This record gives sequence, structure tokens and C-alpha cells, in this order.
Amino acid sequence: MKTEREGLFKRALNRLTSSSEALEAEELQEDVRESGVDPIRSCADRQRVKLRGTLRTVTLQPRAGSPALEAELYDGSGTVTLVWLGRRRIIGVEPGRGIVVSGRVGIQDDRRVMYNPRYELKPMGE
Repeated sequence: MKTEREGLFKRALNRLTSSSEALEAEELQEDVRESGVDPIRSCADRQRVKLRGTLRTVTLQPRAGSPALEAELYDGSGTVTLVWLGRRRIIGVEPGRGIVVSGRVGIQDDRRVMYNPRYELKPMGE
């Protein structure tokens, strides 16, 4: 009983002294574990995955003269750049939005990239 109480105290103290970024990362990693999707940090080159996280940035980046919408997905363990070729905008794809994506991850310039992923937007605040 005493060790259980000490464990609860240590976790509560850790939450009070942790930064908001660390707490956000912890919550996102817990969501990943509970939903059964792949953590970004474990994604290998050319692996087919299903990921869940929060969009940090969304930008329009031209590629070879065509528009490409890029978004950075963060799940608390790492990031992956999502690229929708030929798109200038996707309604609902905005920073802070929760999203589940699936597709094939590639490694490009030492970063994870997923082109034209299937996606499901999570309700705001989730």
C-alpha cells in the first residue's frame, strides 16, 4: 500500500514539475497506445502504417511547379511530414487538429514523409 501511494505521489509531482510540452507529448503517446496505431518513432522506411497525432504546422509548398500541401504530424514520439500533392488546401487540415492517417512512410533527407495519406479528422478538442 505504501509503495502504491509513493508511486502516485511521484507521478503527481512529475506532472507538476514537467513542462507543458512534456505533458502534451505524454498525453499524445497515451492516445497512440490506447488507439492501437503505430508510434511515429517506430516507423521504418517503406513501411505501411496507421498514425494518430496532432498537426503542428500546415504550409503550401510548391513541388516541381505544382502545389503541395504539407503538414507536420506529431504524436509525442516523433514527427512525420504529410504531403498532399496537387492540393492547395484541405478543409479541416489546420494546426492543432487531431488526425488519423494511413499510408506508406518514406525517409527523405533524414526525415519521415508520407505522400497523399488517407486521413480521418478527429473532432475539435479531441
